[in-house]
Amino acid sequence: MSFKFAPWPLPANVQAGWTTRQGGFSGAPYGSFNLADHVDEAPATVAANRQLLQQRLPGAPRLTWLHQTHSNIVVNAVAADLKQEQDGSYSRAVGLACCVLTADCLPVFFWTADGSQVAIAHAGWRGLADDILLASLATFDPGSRIYCGIGPAIGPAAFEVGPDVRVAFKSWPGYERFFRPKSGKYLGDLAGLATQQLLAAGVQKVYRANACTVQSPELYYSYRRDGQTGRMANLIWKLAL
Repeated sequence: MSFKFAPWPLPANVQAGWTTRQGGFSGAPYGSFNLADHVDEAPATVAANRQLLQQRLPGAPRLTWLHQTHSNIVVNAVAADLKQEQDGSYSRAVGLACCVLTADCLPVFFWTADGSQVAIAHAGWRGLADDILLASLATFDPGSRIYCGIGPAIGPAAFEVGPDVRVAFKSWPGYERFFRPKSGKYLGDLAGLATQQLLAAGVQKVYRANACTVQSPELYYSYRRDGQTGRMANLIWKLAL
């Protein structure tokens, strides 16, 4: 199993990070550490990968999986329900990991300065335009000092989109600078858009992994690059100190 801990200054009782595609039980085209159960891989293989992940994480937290649909719905992790569309979760409990699966979309991590609450959101361009990040921030107590991090995702050199995606952000201040024209289309900077919105909403600082899923096939799954592919898990949780 391969897991990268987020290289950000987290509170002592908070852990965060993401898996890579390496070190699991999956065969082609999911080789080798797919954590998604909706991509037509054998359920037993996915279950074995998930068990391996949980066993090797500090504190062996309980993992809470979501039914992700590019919505803007954020729930308490204890209420995670695979029968309902949910694209973000938060937790104040120890040993309960908030988790989203990605293969190009932004995984956005949230935590308070004192480590009292953590959260995570799955933000593709639809969810981002529909304010899932603001919905995540709304789960925190007023006055909380909140920090964020953005994990591996499709980068601005690889995210080619049509005018419809650009138009979806036309109400965002300065949105034009996050879309660079290219042969009748645009190269979009999702992480840049997310960072701007988070800082404008009062987040203290936004850290970024600066890793492009499309350009790192040896480490990361990418739906844009491969089509049929697996998913990485992005996790944040509280430890008992």
